[in-house]
Amino acid sequence: MKNIVRIIKISKPLHRLFGIITVLIVAYSLLSLVTPILSKLIVDEIVKNIQHKNSSINHLIFLIVLSFLASVASIILNSISDRLGDYLAGRLRQYLTEKFYYKVLGLPQTYFDTAVSGKIVNQLNRGIEIIQDFANTATNFILPSLLQSIFIIAVLAYYNLYIAAFSVLLFPVYIGLSYFSIKQWGKYEVEKNRIDDINRGRIQEVILNIPLVKSFNTQLEEFRLAVKNLSEINRIYDKQSNMYHLVDFIRNFSLNIILLFVNILIFYGAFKQSITLGTMVLMLQLMAQIRAPLFAMSFILSRVQAAESGSKEYFDVLNTKSTEDFEKFKDTKKITKATIEFKNVSFKYKDSKNVLNDISFKIGPFEKIALVGHSGAGKTTIVNLILKFYDPVKGEILLNGVGYKDLSHNFVRNNVSLVFQDSELFSSSIRENVSYGNKKASDREIVNALKLANAYDFVMDFNDKLDTFVGEKGVKLSGGQKQRIQIARAILKDSPIVILDEATSSLDSKSESQVHEALENLMRKKLVIIIAHRFSTIQNVEKVIVINKGKIEDFDSPQKLANKEGIYSELLRYQIEGNKRLLEKFDLK
Repeated sequence: MKNIVRIIKISKPLHRLFGIITVLIVAYSLLSLVTPILSKLIVDEIVKNIQHKNSSINHLIFLIVLSFLASVASIILNSISDRLGDYLAGRLRQYLTEKFYYKVLGLPQTYFDTAVSGKIVNQLNRGIEIIQDFANTATNFILPSLLQSIFIIAVLAYYNLYIAAFSVLLFPVYIGLSYFSIKQWGKYEVEKNRIDDINRGRIQEVILNIPLVKSFNTQLEEFRLAVKNLSEINRIYDKQSNMYHLVDFIRNFSLNIILLFVNILIFYGAFKQSITLGTMVLMLQLMAQIRAPLFAMSFILSRVQAAESGSKEYFDVLNTKSTEDFEKFKDTKKITKATIEFKNVSFKYKDSKNVLNDISFKIGPFEKIALVGHSGAGKTTIVNLILKFYDPVKGEILLNGVGYKDLSHNFVRNNVSLVFQDSELFSSSIRENVSYGNKKASDREIVNALKLANAYDFVMDFNDKLDTFVGEKGVKLSGGQKQRIQIARAILKDSPIVILDEATSSLDSKSESQVHEALENLMRKKLVIIIAHRFSTIQNVEKVIVINKGKIEDFDSPQKLANKEGIYSELLRYQIEGNKRLLEKFDLK
């Protein structure tokens, strides 16, 4: 029940509205029980008249009108509570989504290293639906059902203790069988949710990587994998259904046996005239109504179990420790003459060996530094540490002489502009993508950034100009165009530190030339860190840091490194020889 308690706590801002709706529903429930009592009085009045006893047509009319007014009041209360219920559902959905999304945005990068985005979204949707459903159940069924049950048993006991006693037997039998059924259902539900998360996560990955899937002709394999998971879910569901319907048959059969016995007692009492016809009508109506709270309690138990199992992953995310408070410190100031220093920094990812070992270096103001090394040497990890995506396991990183431990994530990243290897763009307009790091930028400033990034001309060729939507990950743009939009975004952000992560690795020669020119505009009077395998990208840097197996193997100028044995000269030689063979193949000089 721990998740149920958390659901109640998490919806605290809406407790007042819950209370208002509950009062309305309770009033509606009590009014719905007034009709059987008035029916009894009406029947008794008619019987008096038949038996020529003291009866009154005016009293009969009064009872009928009162019954009608009670019905109208019930309808009004039900309409108001339904409308407030819709209002509550919308606000609760918004509140739960905001809480989850806020939490996700503050989670450490390590969480996203292992979590699939489709799985996260599926957990969000399921958690919200389950919690919202339980909240509606709580207001619509729990308290009204409890009160209805107490009221019905009390009225029955007032007229006949034996009938009331047998009626009470309905509750432990029905609820006990319901609890057993729901408990078993929940065990299956957890396993279904696990497979469903994997399946939905995979489907989203396939959709995001559809060019890859199509190019390898693996559509059928992916489809079969999804079918296999769906079939497994159905196999589990079949077991659930078989168990549920068997118990449901036993439960309903037991209910009908007890109700039959109670009805026999009622009819026998009326036949022996120990109860009046009006009392018989009242009891029969109450016994018909007693099914509602019984079914409601069974439904409540099923919602409780569903909430326990369905909200588990939602609360798992909320329980994950946040490492970033992106509202705590919102300083938009930029530092000048930025310096970055690593002091004996070591780092490892979760469940891995050290990726960096005792790294130390310092980059001065306006210096352009390249990180060079074989794949997996630790270059991207250094960039991730500079961006404070991770914290070192040992050592210290300093920005302008101040340790990262004393600087917020916001402050560090506000002073860094990053151009990714992959074109990280949103599916929105060019204007929104370019201004993503500077939301207050004017169209004039955006246009100026596009010009500096060599992107203005092709943007103006689009029918919608700045309002052109680029599609998911910029699919409507070429590789060079996407990179230049990224560069324009970095120019507009105007941070003192620029990081280029393989920014030209996937471009053709013409696009690379245009991007290089744009990068020169971006890098003016900045501290620049470049990760590149193409040495044309780093020909103008002052220093090169050579990384090998998580350690700094060398740190010198490109000219000096080219003339001494090591990884840098080795990689340079491979590129030069590759270019020579290409020239010879086509007989070019």
